[in-house]
Amino acid sequence: MTNPNNATITTVHTAAFTAGDALKIPTLRILQDDGNLYDGADKPSLDKETALKMYDTMVFTRVLDERMLAAQRQGRISFYMQCLGEEATTVGSAAALDEQDMIMAQYREQGALRYRGFTLEQFMNQLFSNEKDLGKGRQMPVHYGSKDIYYMTISSPLGTQIPQASGYAYAQKLRGLNNTTICYFGEGAASEGDFHAGLNMAAVHKAPVLFFCRNNGYAISTPANEQFVGDGIACRAVGYGMKAIRVDGADILAVYHATKIAREHALKHNEPVLIEAMAYRLGAHSSSDDPSGYRSKEEEELWRKTDPISRYRLWLVKQGWLDEDADKAKTDQLRTEILDALKVAEKVAKPGIEHLISDVYQQPIPALQQQLDELKQHIRKYPDAYPVTSGRMD
Repeated sequence: MTNPNNATITTVHTAAFTAGDALKIPTLRILQDDGNLYDGADKPSLDKETALKMYDTMVFTRVLDERMLAAQRQGRISFYMQCLGEEATTVGSAAALDEQDMIMAQYREQGALRYRGFTLEQFMNQLFSNEKDLGKGRQMPVHYGSKDIYYMTISSPLGTQIPQASGYAYAQKLRGLNNTTICYFGEGAASEGDFHAGLNMAAVHKAPVLFFCRNNGYAISTPANEQFVGDGIACRAVGYGMKAIRVDGADILAVYHATKIAREHALKHNEPVLIEAMAYRLGAHSSSDDPSGYRSKEEEELWRKTDPISRYRLWLVKQGWLDEDADKAKTDQLRTEILDALKVAEKVAKPGIEHLISDVYQQPIPALQQQLDELKQHIRKYPDAYPVTSGRMD
């Protein structure tokens, strides 16, 4: 006899509740703050080249964040979002993927983008929305995307990428591809309806998708303990019938290892896995946010002691793979390169106005063309209010 309820029925004869804290998911930690591995921890299967690429990507991301937040404060770009303190989450997970695995990001995953090969020039072109920007200036800063490196363009509305990732991964399975999709989001996005719809869809249809939750403690100004009472986000995956693993988000070796085994499981069994990285957002939510209004400096300083880059740097030095003096010189050079690239990108012309309606249809439909013509007339009528580069209206 089949079970139409699709639930395990265990008979009891006295009433009893199952408590909400019945499931406690442990946190995987491999690397200690002093650069040593925990006793009995899984040994990282990392070669020197990959390990150093991961480190270089983390450093690049932090230096880029520092420079571009300063650029926003100077009025050179309109908006920016850092991933300060969370570099290990996206870099470690991206390193464990195949190059043709699809990445669907939220908006704090520039480390994954850089690891895939996004160039410094491409970062700058997007942030300045110039004519070399792959998105043709139609997105606000930090909303990256690149078809060539399997990085889906970021969408601002929270959580939209979660059900999309389930559908994309399901299509990968149907096409017989040996690839998965990784979907990044914060614990705040897990309060959206799209989170529940996306996870349930993936579980029911057995889509090989990796749901990667960066639980960084805050959804803008709302702390996690005001968002939910349950044990983080990982336990929700179990409720949807999928595997889950929780890791220390400041431990790049743990993130890498967890993502690697999660990917192997997803492809072998054609089913989703949720990874929850316990991290802390050291910076503001965005350049428009002031975190001093909802958390203390003491709290921030406490978390700075778990810095993911410092911890990983110590491990690399102990391996004999990193020279600290050479590393400092390289970082100083990187700061110069980023500043030079910034100065070049901000002088590049903006995209032509025609790009407002291109790429929507193969040929712009009459309604869009009419709107564009009316916009041009408006700009020509008030030229002082809309300064444009010579010839950009044609």
